[in-house]
Amino acid sequence: MNKAFLYIILGAALWGTIGWYVKNLYAYGFTPMEVVTLRVWSAAILLVLFLIIREPKKLKLASFSDVKYFIGTGIFSIVFFNFCMFTAIDLSTIPVATALLYTGPAFVMILSFIFFREPLTKPKITALVITVIGSALIVGLIPLDLNILQLTSILFGLGSGLGYALYSVFSKFALKKYTTLSITAYTFIIAAISLLPFFPYQEKLPLLMEPRVLFFAAGLGFLPTAFAYIIYTYGLNQTEASKASILTTIEPVVATLIGIFIFQEAFTPVQMVGMLCIIGAVILIQISPRRAKIS
Repeated sequence: MNKAFLYIILGAALWGTIGWYVKNLYAYGFTPMEVVTLRVWSAAILLVLFLIIREPKKLKLASFSDVKYFIGTGIFSIVFFNFCMFTAIDLSTIPVATALLYTGPAFVMILSFIFFREPLTKPKITALVITVIGSALIVGLIPLDLNILQLTSILFGLGSGLGYALYSVFSKFALKKYTTLSITAYTFIIAAISLLPFFPYQEKLPLLMEPRVLFFAAGLGFLPTAFAYIIYTYGLNQTEASKASILTTIEPVVATLIGIFIFQEAFTPVQMVGMLCIIGAVILIQISPRRAKIS
């Protein structure tokens, strides 16, 4: 398998483990947006400490104006997509919100065509259609229940897909001047600073002193966040953003498997079909030629 594809799939697979950390933090009374804050702050602290010790030069900005890239990846992507995602969950259901989140590859494909002149090919469009269907099957959106859909939940769900997509787009611009480590570090530094005013420190600080809470918070910030974004961004540097975004849809497959084997959640034949769709789309993207542009 292409090494870049392997890095992207591994990063997305690590994102799929988020639910294990999040469910444990919810059990201690943290709200969804508080968990987002813990996630970005722990990731930012770990990344900054690592770079200070190992490669402090990577914390230096070539130009202060480059902050715009990290406002893009940190606020417009990380913070915005999490806010939209959790709002969509509150207004509808987790399956609907998750399915709408995976409109992200469509946004990436369109934006990459506009900004990077990445070709719209038949294999890409075919793989995109397959991943959308597969994601909808996995999260239970199909068969469709119109009673659970509201216009506001759809708009926030689509907003989460757009925010999810913007990381790939802004990262592509930043990769022209910065390494994957620098981009990941500044992404979470900016995201952490923007969330600083919204965390109830007086109320939740005592909880953060508990060893198990620290373990889950640090774990969430390391494996499925800092490390996952580093290897995803590294893979993104070696492939097209539109292809990378389709490969990331391996995430709901991993999340579903964790739900089955760790949380003993139900698993249906429909979800199996959805998994096979996504795996098939990943294989299609891997073997597809770079040409065959749509006219």
